[in-house]
Amino acid sequence: MPTWLIVLIVVVAVAVLGAVIWLVTQEMQRKRLQQRFGPEYDRTVAEKDSPRAAQRELAERERRHKELDIRPLSTSARERYVREWAQVQEKFVDEPAPAVAEADQLLNSLMAERGYPTEGYEQQVADLSVRHAKTLEHYRAAHTTQQKRDGASTEDLRDAMVRYRAVFEDLLTDGAGEEQHDHHDRRNGHDHGHDHDGDRTEQRAADRRDAGRDDSNRHEAELHETDRRDTDRHETERQASANPRTEWNGGR
Repeated sequence: MPTWLIVLIVVVAVAVLGAVIWLVTQEMQRKRLQQRFGPEYDRTVAEKDSPRAAQRELAERERRHKELDIRPLSTSARERYVREWAQVQEKFVDEPAPAVAEADQLLNSLMAERGYPTEGYEQQVADLSVRHAKTLEHYRAAHTTQQKRDGASTEDLRDAMVRYRAVFEDLLTDGAGEEQHDHHDRRNGHDHGHDHDGDRTEQRAADRRDAGRDDSNRHEAELHETDRRDTDRHETERQASANPRTEWNGGR
């Protein structure tokens, strides 16, 4: 066999092997990003010129997120935010639009205390998408309603409050799902030397998830109660206007 033919075969084999490795790497990257970002991955692909451009965008979000000083809330701070949210939710009964505005402000304060920059809405969305992608659509929808709150219906405002609460609780529980994902990576060979620390982290994450579910159930009950009071009040007013008081006429 001529030497040139051998060289050609080797070159072609190396090129094919390189192409296969590249394709496998791209597929692994795609699956990883899809798993991490969920619906946000599909949304970004739809907004960009190609899936590769979307993957570069999402990878850049991950890189930026690693540079942020994201920190958990202290117990006292968490309890304070829970109290403040309850106050905002109570205000919704009589002042829906201002309450939605305060919910947006409270969420921004929570983001800032967690370490997320709050200089612009679009950047907020990009930063939140890395660890809080599951509630990102709630944030987008609530923010849209909040921007037009003076022209929004009471039902739209109520929907915005429920959506803000979903984002609020996700941030409040410290991204427990992400911590569990990181722990899974460590247990699969990335950090075998810290298994006991990982177990404690997973337990804390589970505790926070349980606390978050308790808060969610309590807040849901509170919102239903405010809805009921609001409905009863309007019904009472309607009946009073429809049935004016008459004087007792002695049965005649």
